[in-house]
Amino acid sequence: MLPTTATASAPPPAPPAAGASSSSGSGEPHAALLLALGHMRLRELLACARACRGLRDAVAGDPLLWRRLAVEPPLSHRITDEALLAPADRAGGTLRSLHLVGCPRVSDAGLLRVVQHNPGITELFVPRCTGLTADGLVKIIQFLYECKGNLSRVRLHGICKMTKHHLDIINSLIRRSSQPDAQALYYNHRVHEVLNTDDSRPIDVDVCPLCRNVRLVFDCTRKDCRDVKDGWSHCRGCFFCVARCETCGGCIDLEELGETGLACSDFLCMDCWLKLPKCSTCNRPYCERHSNLKENLSSSGQFTCQECTAFATSLEILGDGD
Repeated sequence: MLPTTATASAPPPAPPAAGASSSSGSGEPHAALLLALGHMRLRELLACARACRGLRDAVAGDPLLWRRLAVEPPLSHRITDEALLAPADRAGGTLRSLHLVGCPRVSDAGLLRVVQHNPGITELFVPRCTGLTADGLVKIIQFLYECKGNLSRVRLHGICKMTKHHLDIINSLIRRSSQPDAQALYYNHRVHEVLNTDDSRPIDVDVCPLCRNVRLVFDCTRKDCRDVKDGWSHCRGCFFCVARCETCGGCIDLEELGETGLACSDFLCMDCWLKLPKCSTCNRPYCERHSNLKENLSSSGQFTCQECTAFATSLEILGDGD
């Protein structure tokens, strides 16, 4: 149905009179597009800046667009020290949040230059930036502390050779809020893939109570483990020390690991294993993360795992050879 303001027989609108101002005629971007710039990611902003002169000037001339700078894949592996400094400088020294996710080509010296130009940074996220060192990050955080003292959150997962000594220094330099920061961290594979912006803890890593390495340390989701007075002594630890269910994040003992085999490489506890559909041949399920690997999926939910499909195909090839 046509809207009440238009009819099928309505004539087309008359062209604008000569000399009349028009945003499209003058080449200026639409106001709605300018408002959308504040919600775009870095890659989208850079693409808009190449679209036309008006957008280029709007992107480059508004420091507010650059107060939060997040470099994520696929840009992560392309960003270098010089390439990082260019967008950071567009904030005009007002950069507040810097998120670098898996940027191996960013060095301590390059990050320090960005921080020196923007001493008011309050969030510094550098997970899996393998070009950074623990000593270099301590120096950078020390600089921010001496300048403003406003740094309140850091993310350091994946930084090599981080020790308890480094962690203690960084903890002493981070501005603490009035709220307690003893927040539990439960395991999920997404912890390793994306940044949880809802995580309000000042720092993401901790000293694993089992191996004494500085890593992401997870708490157990099982109620019986949390109710035990000394449960953390054997149930709280990093991914390498405590096997955890991919679905619920609870700990898994060795007996469960032997009984809950999967068609993929992840782990499941018995409770989650029983709830999932199984391969019609080997009776093994896929976890939710790898459910897209099911083959010969029927309307009733029955499927064949890739390993069984490959084995059946090899048998057919051997049979044809005979």
